[in-house]
Formats: sequence, C-alpha cells, structure tokens
Amino acid sequence: MADSYLILTVIGADRPGLVGELSAAIAAHQGNWLESSMSHLAGQFAGIVRVAVPATQAEALKSALGKMAALKVMAETAGEKSAPAGRRLKLALVGHDRIGIVREVSQVLARHAVNVEKLETHTASAPMSAETLFHAQAELQAGSGLDARALKAELERISDELMVDITLDETI
Repeated sequence: MADSYLILTVIGADRPGLVGELSAAIAAHQGNWLESSMSHLAGQFAGIVRVAVPATQAEALKSALGKMAALKVMAETAGEKSAPAGRRLKLALVGHDRIGIVREVSQVLARHAVNVEKLETHTASAPMSAETLFHAQAELQAGSGLDARALKAELERISDELMVDITLDETI
C-alpha cells in the first residue's frame, strides 16, 4: 500500500495539549509524523508538519483535521521528500531593527536564485543600550553554478545600506 505525503499548516490559540491533539489525529489514521517546525508567536501556536499516511487514509485524515476545534489545519498533498541538489549556505544577520531588512535581503537572494529553506528571526534589546536589534538566521539552498563571490559582494553592499552585519557561509 502506497503512502500519501501531506503538508499540514496549523494555527490556533496556544495552550497545553495542542501538539498532543494533532499527533493523536494523525496516529488514529496510521499517519507517521515525519518532520515539523512549530512556534509560539504572539499568543498563537503556529506550525508546519509533514506526514506520511496510507493513501487509503489520506482523505479521512484531512477530514478529521478539518474538524479540530482548537486548531485551524490546512492539508496539502505533497510529493515524497527528495534531497536538494546544489550548495547549502547559512546566513546570519544582526543590526538595528528597521522596516525592510527581510525584503532587501530576500530580494538579493532571489536575484542569485538562492532558495530560503528556513528562516528564523527575532528582535531583542541591545546588551548595552535600549535599542532594538533584529536577528535573522537562514538556511539556504543554491544551484551548483552559484557565483558566491557576487552574492557576497551584493550582501556586503546592502549590509552597509541597512547598517547590519551579514555573514554567509557554505555548509556541508
């Protein structure tokens, strides 16, 4: 029996037990929780989950998830995960918080055909002052033909304009 792969996006008012309710619904339909990323943001629980479920159970699982009272769940059918080809990069950014930082950096990445696979951001007070600093960590994927020197040069240019520090490293 072939598996179907689903990508679930979930959001709801945060409280204890939400992950348990979600995992119980998945398990009740012989679903296998493969990977996820979840966060508490502004009193809300938000996440994305990839599950494998027997093809004969996929529609029933989608229906059960749609009836969950505490969570809004959207389910999309996805293909089986394949290993990304190309180069893996890690970007770190820190600087004074201001409007447009994510937009400017993401536009540079897009111009160089670099895909943002994971992005985590937060703001925090600077250690020696009350100024707010913006922090970002990103995991990136690029084709093997990436001109890393040109990408770094363009990121350095915008880091000066935005008054932020950006580091870009290749990972294994």
